[in-house]
Amino acid sequence: MSSPKNSGTGRGTHSGSPSAMDYDGHCAEIVTQAGLLATALRAEGTDLTATVPSCPDWNLAQLVRHLGAAHRWVEEIVRTRATEPPPDTALRVLPRDPTEAPSALADRLTEGAGLLAGALLAAGPDASIWTPLPSGSPRFFARRMCHETVIHRADATLALHTDFSVPEPVAVDALDEWMELGSLPEMFDYHPDRRALLGPGRTLHFHATDTPPEARADWLVDLTGDALAWRRAQEPAAVSVSAPLTELLLLIYGRRSSDTAPVEITGDTELLEFWLALVNFE
Repeated sequence: MSSPKNSGTGRGTHSGSPSAMDYDGHCAEIVTQAGLLATALRAEGTDLTATVPSCPDWNLAQLVRHLGAAHRWVEEIVRTRATEPPPDTALRVLPRDPTEAPSALADRLTEGAGLLAGALLAAGPDASIWTPLPSGSPRFFARRMCHETVIHRADATLALHTDFSVPEPVAVDALDEWMELGSLPEMFDYHPDRRALLGPGRTLHFHATDTPPEARADWLVDLTGDALAWRRAQEPAAVSVSAPLTELLLLIYGRRSSDTAPVEITGDTELLEFWLALVNFE
């Protein structure tokens, strides 16, 4: 799981549409995304030692072990109604040498995702538990782990040189969540360098080119005040980025760079690169 200082939902400065997904949908998507990743792992010729381009310190085996450990770590928190986090060594200490066949690793991943979804559904969205940022309920972890699984499946597809796609509601919700994460007031405590993003005229607009109007797939990042802010809006900005929805997702989560992604950029490209560099998913 990404570091608690980069994980969360809730108290960001934002204005947008209601979540594109509900609690049960987040739980179901954890299982779906883990299953898709497992299927890719079971393909003939899968090389677990392949470097993950978007997480270059990891190979494919380490990536999958990290995700599987994150599922089980959160499952323990939710199942036991933990009031403090259990040890997370298994998420951080990831030997490079594969010790399992790809199919065995796939089986463990899907088992852990199923256990996590089951624990979340059994607890319900409003139980009282520890969370790394304000929320204190399984609702936080259902959404976070849904998109953790989505993005790490994207990482795996990059390592495997296969295509990545995700349903529109999932991609929209993942972008909403990341905008909220990047706008949390706590982020200035963890990342003081992000204050450098603020300044007059600093706005960024992201537009999905392949969604219907009712999806309202436009995000405006507003850095002109004394806090990071965002809203769902199609407004003029210092820099505008247009791309298919999945490509926006990969760009904003740092899985593609702006010079390799199929995106159209107009305006202040330096501001875009500055924002992408400081508001990143680890």
